[in-house]
Amino acid sequence: MLPEKVQKSLEKQHYRIVGKNKHSAVQICQWTKKAIRGEDCCYKEKFYGIKSHRCCQMTPSLWCPNQCLHCWRAIEFTTGEKIPGQIDSAKEIVDGCIEAQRNLLRGFKILPETRYKTRSKANMKKWEEAQEPMQFAISLSGEPTIYPNLGELIKELRKRKKTSFLVTNGLYPEVLKKLEKKKQLPTQVYVSVNAPNERLYDKFHRSTKKDAWKKLNETLEFLPRIRKKTRTVFRINLVKDLNMSNELIPEYAQLIKKSRPQFIEIKGFMHVGFAKERLRYEQMPWHREVKDFAKKLSVELKRLKENYKILDEFEYSRVLVMGKDKKELKIKENEI
Repeated sequence: MLPEKVQKSLEKQHYRIVGKNKHSAVQICQWTKKAIRGEDCCYKEKFYGIKSHRCCQMTPSLWCPNQCLHCWRAIEFTTGEKIPGQIDSAKEIVDGCIEAQRNLLRGFKILPETRYKTRSKANMKKWEEAQEPMQFAISLSGEPTIYPNLGELIKELRKRKKTSFLVTNGLYPEVLKKLEKKKQLPTQVYVSVNAPNERLYDKFHRSTKKDAWKKLNETLEFLPRIRKKTRTVFRINLVKDLNMSNELIPEYAQLIKKSRPQFIEIKGFMHVGFAKERLRYEQMPWHREVKDFAKKLSVELKRLKENYKILDEFEYSRVLVMGKDKKELKIKENEI
């Protein structure tokens, strides 16, 4: 059960707590809002083809064993390897997220009697479509693989013809193995790898899990096994003066060679939220610096006979995606 103080803090940040046992949450992404207003879409739409205005940013677990330096969330309140108290069912969480998302989007609706007075720029066709989100980003906060019914949640989303992107810190390889065994893998699996060696990992992630580095490597070794069953992404968040020096590139390349992901996402750290209390503004890399790092990584990977190249980029978010074939980027009907 989430402490009331923490719940109030999260709600001030425009989270909505989901479920009777209060271990899940949803929050409207700024890109969902922009898309509804017809302003722009997020990089995930540009790269992979999902629709920003129909994306639900959520988590089935607000708890996480890590306290990552770059995280913009109030992680100090929900550090842990286990969700305390009773657990909500997958169906309850999916239904609760959709209901909460609809409530959060109410203010965008233009009523017929106010259409000449309102300042809302919302596209009503997109607003109507947004009432039924078709993409679930299981990545809002916490570590989703802690939720014991994760496979059932993904199965529920597939049953409703919705795509799901699972973002994990990779510390629970046994969960991915269970998802594979039960044929409950999501549309796309991201593994966040923000440090290429154990020393830097401990400094960056401040994990309470004693064998965190070992478990992450177990996950990376397992990724090639599921590559034909789901889309896999090796994700790096770059922070200047911490994890993006040129000397680290060969070590990142070795981890990529070991995990053989379909894609590599490289994103610049953003100095927002609670991350401002842990890192300096000057540690945000510019997009050109992120791109330069990716080019050097590509050269190193080629030396290891791994031909990854930059496939697309989104400068506003300081992010780019690498892979071997741009034709693979967009999600196809049979992958849903």
